[in-house]
Amino acid sequence: MAEYIPHERKLLLKVVYYGPALSGKTTNLMQLHTLLHPQRKGELMVLETKDDRTLFFDVLPIGLRSEAGLDLRLKLYTVPGQVQHDSTRKAVLSRADGVIFVADSQAAQQENNATSFENLAANLQKLGMDIERLPLVVQFNKRDVPNAVDEDQLQTRWASTPWAPLIMASAVNGIGVVESFQAILERLYGHLDEEFHLTASEGLRLDDFVRKLSGT
Repeated sequence: MAEYIPHERKLLLKVVYYGPALSGKTTNLMQLHTLLHPQRKGELMVLETKDDRTLFFDVLPIGLRSEAGLDLRLKLYTVPGQVQHDSTRKAVLSRADGVIFVADSQAAQQENNATSFENLAANLQKLGMDIERLPLVVQFNKRDVPNAVDEDQLQTRWASTPWAPLIMASAVNGIGVVESFQAILERLYGHLDEEFHLTASEGLRLDDFVRKLSGT
């Protein structure tokens, strides 16, 4: 779904943080904004409401220019987790190039995780997108809570899916935030290179793509 503007030599990309309410989507984005290299980030906008931290979305635009002059822009969004905002979730998800699904590690939240993941798949289908073909990273956040589900149990449960291995995170402590972001960049690159020949035509290899966008 990447948008290419030929006369401006500009490639616009979109990554969406999806997941149940209060799983840590906004915290991920706020931490990422703090941890990224200053030259690689724009202004972070957060909209809060009484029943969810984000009514519409947070936006974190990031950009770089390839050796051949391609202006690559990446915008990161989060969606509201509350079920009453499903139409907004679907609108934000439209034309996404990749998704980071932020799950809650608390034992009591596993059913909510499953419901939210099913909602993601359903909304993608409504938008004409296949969840198994879309670049997708699954992060289990809140590993710092005392009742977190055992990591081995989670990894085993997801082992047969296209999204294994999972990324463990404690976004409030900045753990796993950049790693999740780098993982989605790696999965995005293959799709982009196939369509836009980033290596052959733009001189932009995978390691440079990940390093420049993540500021590492």
